[in-house]
Amino acid sequence: MEITPEIREKLEKINDKYAALGQDMSSYLDGLLHADTVKYWDYIAVDTLLSLQKPRTSFPDEIIFIVYHQITELYFKLCLHEFDQISEQEHLSADFLVERTTRINRYFEALTKSFDIMVQGMEKEQFLKFRMSLLPASGFQSAQYRLVEMASTDFVNLVHKDVRHKFDNTSSISEMYEHIYWKEGATELASGKKTLTLEQFEERYSAEFIKYAQEKVENNLWQCYLRLEKSDREREDVIRALKQNDVNVNINWPLVHYKSAARYLQKDPNDVAATGGTNWQKYLPPRFQKRIFYPDLWSEKEKEEWGKSWVEDILAIS
Repeated sequence: MEITPEIREKLEKINDKYAALGQDMSSYLDGLLHADTVKYWDYIAVDTLLSLQKPRTSFPDEIIFIVYHQITELYFKLCLHEFDQISEQEHLSADFLVERTTRINRYFEALTKSFDIMVQGMEKEQFLKFRMSLLPASGFQSAQYRLVEMASTDFVNLVHKDVRHKFDNTSSISEMYEHIYWKEGATELASGKKTLTLEQFEERYSAEFIKYAQEKVENNLWQCYLRLEKSDREREDVIRALKQNDVNVNINWPLVHYKSAARYLQKDPNDVAATGGTNWQKYLPPRFQKRIFYPDLWSEKEKEEWGKSWVEDILAIS
């Protein structure tokens, strides 16, 4: 083989790389010589991935339920990866913020558009039976989804709307956490007490959530946006990217779940246990929660009618 100038240049660069680390390039070349080739199934860990579906019943459609939720969690992981890139960017530009936020939007849009794979892909009779074997677990307990919320906005915007006026950005995260909006969604319909779903979720994740929220006080997506130059903050593509994130996370995603719950549960109140006991009728509709990540970007009319038309459409066809 001829050592061309291009190959010689690459070897010199590799040598410089390892020399800067105090390492001998020839040792790494020996390692490369003996290393095996990369194989798709090893790199993607296909065998491990396909072993992670562990149904609790013999109903065939349970595998659909498991796989789709695992896909969801992988997309949430990608979202959090993008949030980290934005917050860790030393000299954040409007273009970088738009590019990475658009990635997050694509992930959520892929999930929203594909949700019918699960909703339409399971027999109702099978779902209502195998779901009882999974209690008190619920998709409500997705910790990554809660981290997505905290990475998006100032924590005060996640406080339940009825008490939100009592807090501001100077309030303690720990104190506001006690009033976070989703806790009301996991209360028993009759007694108003915390469900086991919520108790277990809080026991497992509360400390992690509070720590993460504290870390995001100054570098959530909204605060990153505010660090841009005024002219960049007023750019149409910047505002559009943030508003789409708001709609995706706070309207579209909750409401495909609302549609699913309406399909499987609405006609029989006794079937509410199939959500792990969560109060989905009040928890999921955005018009009840009025959870808005970027209220300064929306008009008063838009905030007043938050998610209203979407819910009306769903109710009309459910």
